[in-house]
Amino acid sequence: MTSDQIILGISTIIIVYFIYRKIKFSFLKKELPKLLNEGAIIVDVRSPAEYAQGSKPGSINIPLNELTNRVNELDKSKKIVLCCASGARSGMAAGILNQKGFHTVNAGPWSNTL
Repeated sequence: MTSDQIILGISTIIIVYFIYRKIKFSFLKKELPKLLNEGAIIVDVRSPAEYAQGSKPGSINIPLNELTNRVNELDKSKKIVLCCASGARSGMAAGILNQKGFHTVNAGPWSNTL
């Protein structure tokens, strides 16, 4: 395999990933009103400073590094829609909460919740 083939393969994987991500988050944006009508809670896991710069009205700010200690603030009977700046921290938060018996949805960037 040549270096050009390796670069093409890696580039293809990256492109496919971003297409998948776009489709996934587009679907979520359409489903969000339904989730909220069913009682879902939006938890933004960014830092307080990031949250203060812009957030979904009505969302709860629980920074990722505080989530384990503040999990008792959340209701297990409700879906938890998680968001952050890019989707990485909200993905980690989903893993934490799923292990504790919560049903979560990773919304990715907080702007997807608007």
